[in-house]
Amino acid sequence: MEKNRLEAFSDGVLAIIITIMVLDLKVPSGADITALKPLLPVFLTYVLSFVYLGIYWNNHHHLLKAARKVNGAMMWANLHLLFWLSLFPFATGWMGENHFSTAPTAVYGAVMLLAAIAYYLLQSVIVAQQGPDSSLARSIGRDFKGKLSPVVYVVAIAMAFVRPWISCCLYALVALMWLVPDRRIERVVDESGISPH
Repeated sequence: MEKNRLEAFSDGVLAIIITIMVLDLKVPSGADITALKPLLPVFLTYVLSFVYLGIYWNNHHHLLKAARKVNGAMMWANLHLLFWLSLFPFATGWMGENHFSTAPTAVYGAVMLLAAIAYYLLQSVIVAQQGPDSSLARSIGRDFKGKLSPVVYVVAIAMAFVRPWISCCLYALVALMWLVPDRRIERVVDESGISPH
């Protein structure tokens, strides 16, 4: 399989995930601004998940661009990532509809944690394919943000059973940490002249 097919498939799945999330936003029955107030938790959760999906899409694009070729392990690792990302609409809707209650907030964090682990596995498969001395492996380096994020998710999941609002702040913190695209891989692709396809 060519890289552009894998990327196109992944882009299509992410587009469908975002579409499902936005379709879950209900139109208020009232015509005044106060009718929006009950929908605020749902909207805020949607915004957070949309940002997360944007971050995954951006970094996934650069990661696939840096890959030399697609193999079976990469295809399965990519599907594993897409599986957890496909649960975003469920976790988003449940947490928003229940106004950040304990169980939905913890499940939201679990989905975020498992998506982060899946991304790390995909990244590891691509790095293994290219070798530990490759420019991609060197660009990833210690991957401080990649290792810190799961730790914050685990803390946030635990905090959901104490103060769910703290969990939500931690989820937002991780999103802010990743909001600036990861330029390390992009630089490697630019310097090596790797074709986007």
